[in-house]
Amino acid sequence: MSKAKKIPKFKTEAEERAFWESHDSSDYVDWKRAQPVLMANLKPSTKTISLRLPESLLESIKIEANKRDMPYQSLIKVWLSEDVKESRR
Repeated sequence: MSKAKKIPKFKTEAEERAFWESHDSSDYVDWKRAQPVLMANLKPSTKTISLRLPESLLESIKIEANKRDMPYQSLIKVWLSEDVKESRR
C-alpha cells in the first residue's frame, strides 16, 4: 500500500458516519501497522433461547435463586457456565 490518505476532521458523529459509509477504510488506514486492542468493559453479546423445563425443576431453581437473592435466569447461567468450565478441565 502506498501512503494512506489523511482522515478528515468531522464536525459531528453523523458526518463521520456518512463519510465511512461511502469510503473504504483501507485507503485511510495502514492495516499492516494495526495492533489488537483489548476492550475489557464490553459485555458479551447474548442470544435469547427457549428452554422447556419440568415445572417442578423450574420451581426448585426459583427457590434456589431466591435464597441467593438473584434472578433465576442468572442462576441458570451461572450453573451452566460453571458446569461447562468444569467439563473442559
